[in-house]
This record gives sequence, C-alpha cells and structure tokens, in this order.
Amino acid sequence: MKLADYLRTDGHLLPRLEPTEQATLDLQALTRTRADHVEAKVAALNQLAALLDEHWPGGKAVFASLDSDIALAFLERYPTPAAATKLTAGRFQAWCKRRGYSGRQPGNVLIERLRAAPKAASRLSDTVVAQLVSIQVAQVQGIRATIHALDKAIAEAVETHPYAPLFATMPRIGTVSLSQVIGEIGPILERAQTCEQLIAEAGVVPVTRASGKSRTVAFRFATNRRARVALTVFADNSRHGSEWAAKIYNDARARKKRHPHAIRILARAWLRVMWACWRDGTCYDPVTHQANNKINTPVEKPLPA
Repeated sequence: MKLADYLRTDGHLLPRLEPTEQATLDLQALTRTRADHVEAKVAALNQLAALLDEHWPGGKAVFASLDSDIALAFLERYPTPAAATKLTAGRFQAWCKRRGYSGRQPGNVLIERLRAAPKAASRLSDTVVAQLVSIQVAQVQGIRATIHALDKAIAEAVETHPYAPLFATMPRIGTVSLSQVIGEIGPILERAQTCEQLIAEAGVVPVTRASGKSRTVAFRFATNRRARVALTVFADNSRHGSEWAAKIYNDARARKKRHPHAIRILARAWLRVMWACWRDGTCYDPVTHQANNKINTPVEKPLPA
C-alpha cells in the first residue's frame, strides 16, 4: 500500500523504463553463446593436451610447436607414435608447408622434438590411443566450427545494430569486442539516468562501506560480471591503440595501482566517453571526446529519493 501511494503521489518523478531493444537482446545472446563455446574449446584443448601427455608426449611437443590448425591436422593424420614412425624431417617440412605453416621452426627441429620426447608409460594399445586422440581432435574441430558460425552471425548482427556506429571507431575494438560491449553495456545505457549509475552498474567502481569511525573500500563482487568483462577487455586493448587511454593507464600504474585496478580506472574513463556518445547521439571522435583529457558533461540532476 505504501508503494501504491508513493506511485500515486510521486509517480511522475520516476523515470519510465522501456524494454531492452530486441536487436540488443539478440546480440547479447549471440555473444554469450560464443563466450560459452570459447570456454568449451579451451577445456577440450586442455583435455587433448592431457591425453597426449599421458599417451604420446612427442605428439604434445609437436602440438605445442605448430599453429593450432596445423597441429590438429597433424594429430588427425598421425594420432599415435606408430603412425609417425616413418616420418622424416624432409617429409615433415613438406607436409607443414602444404598446409601453410608459418615456418617458425624448421622440420629438423620439429622432428627432433618428436623423437626426443620421453616414451609414454601408457599400457593402452595403439588402436585405442588413435581412437581417443581422433575423437578429441574431432571435438575441438567441431567447437571451432561453431565459433566460426557464431562469429559470422555476430558480424551480421553488429552491421545492422543501431548502436554500432556510436562505438565502432573506438581504438582496437574489433567486431567481437564491439558486439560484447553493445550486448552487455547497451541494456545498462538504456536504463541508466546518470553516468555514475552507468559506471556503478558496469562494476568498475569499488564498494565503500562506512560505519562510525571505520571506512573500507573493497572490490565490487556483486555486479554484472559479463558487462565488466566485456568492458575491461576492450579497455585493455584500447591502451595499445590510443595515447589518451595509454596515459590514463600509465598514470594509474605510476600511482602504484595493480594492472586490474588500472584497467578498471581506464574502463571508467571509457564509460564516460560512451555515455557522452549515447547522450548526444554522436559517433566517437577522439578530438571531441578526449579534449584536455576529460569529457565535457553537463551537471546531471540527482535521482529522486
């Protein structure tokens, strides 16, 4: 009854929330699914490495030396030590060259790593080991195919998203990073009333607790973790393509801040840029949004109590 009476008397002071844009929800679902598949790929690769370490250390040594695509093709062609018995340095070099190997290591070095690896203590037969390795390789390749399909779908969704032009020109923000920023930060932008609310909901400010004479500033655990990860990944990449971002990061490091803390400080600065772009409906421009190392924003009215 109190809430109903408050809505009757002061409801006109409350901001009206609207449903999140359908395009943003779709993009968010695609990026989150891609992140899950990337985690599954990492887990599958770790399982493959553990399998090789137990049953074929030489294959693991070669797998670590080659590009991922060529390494998977190598294990598909030579899944056991017996299958690679007749492999020579020349044949190995020619095989890698046909598959576009970058050539960081010559064939004689690769074959030496294959031969010098210790013999596995596994008691399984070569037939079973070949089946296990082939199945694990097929799993990794299947997950890589799904990630490729998701990348294509994400690129198509970003191309038509209304928010993409606002942030597409930011430094070192690729298609995947842009889609993650739009999918995770976009819904917060749509409902935030002030820039400080945006920064707090994105999880890049600490939590301050004060009681009596005690006051603590702690890391914010209860927050939108996916939004914070998407933002901090972009912020970390941006410092390699923007002098403005690099200065903010280096200044924070000079103040003895740890790397994660300095990245969150930089992420707050980027959120103010995003807020300015969102508020004015203008695309990111370094001259406009980084003048004198600050964002010119009007005084924002506080939210009603």
